[in-house]
Amino acid sequence: MRLKTADEIELMREAGRVLARVMRTVSEAIEPGRTTILQLDTLADELITGAGCIPSFKGYKGFPNAACISRNDVVVHGIPTEEVLVEGDIVSLDFGVIREGWHADSAWTFPVGQISDDARRLLSVTKECLMQGIAKARVGNRVGDISATVQKYAESNGYGVVRDLVGHGIGVELHEPPSVPNFGRAKTGPVLREGVTMCIEPMINQGTHKVRFESDGWTVRTADGRLSAHFEHTIAVTSSGPVILTQE
Repeated sequence: MRLKTADEIELMREAGRVLARVMRTVSEAIEPGRTTILQLDTLADELITGAGCIPSFKGYKGFPNAACISRNDVVVHGIPTEEVLVEGDIVSLDFGVIREGWHADSAWTFPVGQISDDARRLLSVTKECLMQGIAKARVGNRVGDISATVQKYAESNGYGVVRDLVGHGIGVELHEPPSVPNFGRAKTGPVLREGVTMCIEPMINQGTHKVRFESDGWTVRTADGRLSAHFEHTIAVTSSGPVILTQE
């Protein structure tokens, strides 16, 4: 793990502030029956580059767009299309930003108009998984403390925790050590030290934890076709506790 200085964390925080503004603005553009997924991606691209930053995802290992946008049963890495969002959908917006050489990464799942109580509960539980995981990102704890906390809360609410995809360290690279699974045992894994920066990102399914990978090489769907939600923040481990870097 590459530990970051206070100045480097501040540079990541500036990237995170840009990202948070983009997330808010793009989410406000969602209109059931009118907005296409590709329109949201185009807006995100324009906002990121307009802020003097670079979209982390665009061109990353061949990914074609600025944003991963995942609808309903798509867990992550949805490639934006002309598909129109409709009332009752849920949609995850996942953006990365590079500012002055430093990355920030965040995802949030939004309701499209009025959604079912079951879908709303999934979003609420997944967001709480994220916040409980962040609370464990403290000096002296281990990565497994984050993982076990997320898994326990999700499964206690009857949901499946995706195993095939995990969170990650972040900094001058989009993906750095350590890996941050959303499942595991407490008191295992790398010890968290001051200056660690990472992305905690619960991916929680209504049904089975199993997923299937589409032939496009990117899109990941739930194996049973039920809904999935995804929430993510970039955080820093500091002597005074975890600090969320991807907020305004």
